[in-house]
Amino acid sequence: MPIFESSSIASVAVHRVGNKETSEGYILSDKPVKLSEALQDLLVNYFISPFKVEEYYHLCDDDNLQLNNIYQAACQVFDDADSLMDVSRGIAKHLYDSCTHPNIKGGDLFVVYFSECQWNGETTNALGIFKSENKSQFLKVLHDEEEWSRESGNESASAIFKMDIDKGIDVNKLDKGALIFNLERDKGFIVSVVDATNRGMDAVYWKDSFLHICQRQDEYYNTHQVMQAYKKFVTDELPQQYEVSKADQADLLNRSVSFFKENESFDMDDFARDVIGQPEVIDSFKQYREQYEQENDVQLPDNFCISEGAVKKQARSYRSVIKLDKNFHIYVHGDRKLIEQGEDEKGKFYKVYYNEES
Repeated sequence: MPIFESSSIASVAVHRVGNKETSEGYILSDKPVKLSEALQDLLVNYFISPFKVEEYYHLCDDDNLQLNNIYQAACQVFDDADSLMDVSRGIAKHLYDSCTHPNIKGGDLFVVYFSECQWNGETTNALGIFKSENKSQFLKVLHDEEEWSRESGNESASAIFKMDIDKGIDVNKLDKGALIFNLERDKGFIVSVVDATNRGMDAVYWKDSFLHICQRQDEYYNTHQVMQAYKKFVTDELPQQYEVSKADQADLLNRSVSFFKENESFDMDDFARDVIGQPEVIDSFKQYREQYEQENDVQLPDNFCISEGAVKKQARSYRSVIKLDKNFHIYVHGDRKLIEQGEDEKGKFYKVYYNEES
């Protein structure tokens, strides 16, 4: 995880970028913005605090990495920090060319050079690219310049107050951002991304058209891919091969999540033995794994360190829920032996054993 405690903003450029599809145009600044100490502290928190997920990417290109516009820009800035202003103008134009969907909002673009960042104990620099698309309303309370009187214990004064409404950037809500660390240049640098407004086809431009990134194959990537492949095997593939109940599926998913939470490293043989258990089902999963790798163009390693962040994120989608018509949902969190399934003259039923009701 990167650490910015000793980091500072060496330079920042601000531009205004509109929607190209609707011919909004763009406005480029001529000089970097001068920052006071207070403003710098506020901006570092605004830019950095949203980056909490341990999911990292590389800048990439289908044919040649050198053709990636952001990669070229990062290389130039890391080689010559004084070039940030000129490079930021090119980034603004590239962003404008990427805004080709009519629903993409225009916004303020910040291109920032961070110095003295820490990555796994290594000191490096980072290039930040941030876009603010949404303005928030805030209330301003104004009064005249009447002096407060504190003589003889009198702390009151008379003044005329006024209220007004204005719009500005909410420093607690970053819409879009990318941090490019000056590491692994030959692979496309290490990149972290935030996209808080990713809600539809118009939103994918930030990652795909503008940055053009692919996921970095690290602990997070390996953990995510294996958990996702196993979930699809249990929910989609397994019921086609065997007669397996929803309760058994829920049990298999819960045991897999427990395995990832309780172990620091993953071993495919240990996982198959402790979670899947039955030899014929283990063979089915190995066959499905090969199919998954081919269909998704990925490789699932046999051994890797487990990413706690990836487990936490994937576990949210491992919702072990048995839906019974439109009347009941059974959430299965623990021991499979406490659930029994049957059928009588009234219909199908589940029998659930418990000790306490809350």
